[in-house]
Amino acid sequence: MKYVKQLFLILFISFLGEILKYVLPFPVPASIYGLLILFICLETGWLKLGSVEETAKYLVEIMPLMFIPAGVGLLESWGALQPVLLKIAVITVISTIVVMIAAGRVTQCIIRIRRRKEEVGGHE
Repeated sequence: MKYVKQLFLILFISFLGEILKYVLPFPVPASIYGLLILFICLETGWLKLGSVEETAKYLVEIMPLMFIPAGVGLLESWGALQPVLLKIAVITVISTIVVMIAAGRVTQCIIRIRRRKEEVGGHE
């Protein structure tokens, strides 16, 4: 019963994300709104990590299975994709590199900020 409750909480938050997608005029996917709602709920303490943790771990473990239908859809669309395959490959490589660089820079900034806080806190 615990897992059903946790799954219901996750689905309810996802539903709230769907509602926000239709209410707000921004081009943001509903899943991102749902993640933001979950993050805010966890950070503010409105929702305890233990109330969704086990089911969330399970969903992350089975996530690769969720990509199978998308992969089959790509195979069925091969005829439409073949003329633009090179463009898609180039865009994929460039965007992957850009995301890796951005993630690295953000991580470096966070590490520097934490070190500064530790240095300031350690000298008091």
